[in-house]
Amino acid sequence: MARFSPSEAGSRVNGGFRGVGVLALQGGFAAHVGKLRAMGALIREVRTPADLVGLDGLVLPGGESTTMTLGMEREGLAEPITEFIRSGKPVLATCAGTIILDDAHLGLLDISCDRNAYGRQTHSFEADVKIAEIDGEPFTGMFIRAPRITRIGEGVEVLATLDGHPVAVRRENLTALTFHPELTSDNRLHAKFFESIPVGHLAEIGKDRDRTSAAASQSSQPKSQSEGASG
Repeated sequence: MARFSPSEAGSRVNGGFRGVGVLALQGGFAAHVGKLRAMGALIREVRTPADLVGLDGLVLPGGESTTMTLGMEREGLAEPITEFIRSGKPVLATCAGTIILDDAHLGLLDISCDRNAYGRQTHSFEADVKIAEIDGEPFTGMFIRAPRITRIGEGVEVLATLDGHPVAVRRENLTALTFHPELTSDNRLHAKFFESIPVGHLAEIGKDRDRTSAAASQSSQPKSQSEGASG
């Protein structure tokens, strides 16, 4: 089983810890890691099936969907990710991550996507997006080689549209976006996702870390005369 390294450590939330995995085979995973770690998540970069064990939530980031799909096949991740999502744990997908979930790929979200529907990298753009359940001003969506959702199936809720096309959808534990929220300074979408993750059994990891820190602190204290004397 993969472990959380000290650099992955987050902070205690309501008496426990939330462990979040970010698929890290290719693409823009680092920005997701930074946002969620700043919120207190225990972060694990997911590259193998073992990395999914013990997680409470998962992010499928943007990138190149074909490369990511091939990487998942190479590492044997498709089935474990499918099982993870079907377990009901919260999942956030962005851009290529949304494509991975559609009916032409894993088939875990009943939508159809048109890849790179808005054109090449040079045709990337920003647009204000009003998202259901996100209070305040519209969210600035970064659309970079973005897909377009062309079909919505039964049970899929549309959270936001742009020019009549869905750009944010949800089905049960899955939230999928066609833009990149991680590339803006606006943390509201990541905060909404993070808050949806129940504090899991990773509280035990937190306790282990606390015990380790306490032991290290104790060992660094000067020894008493009776402990340190010899001969």
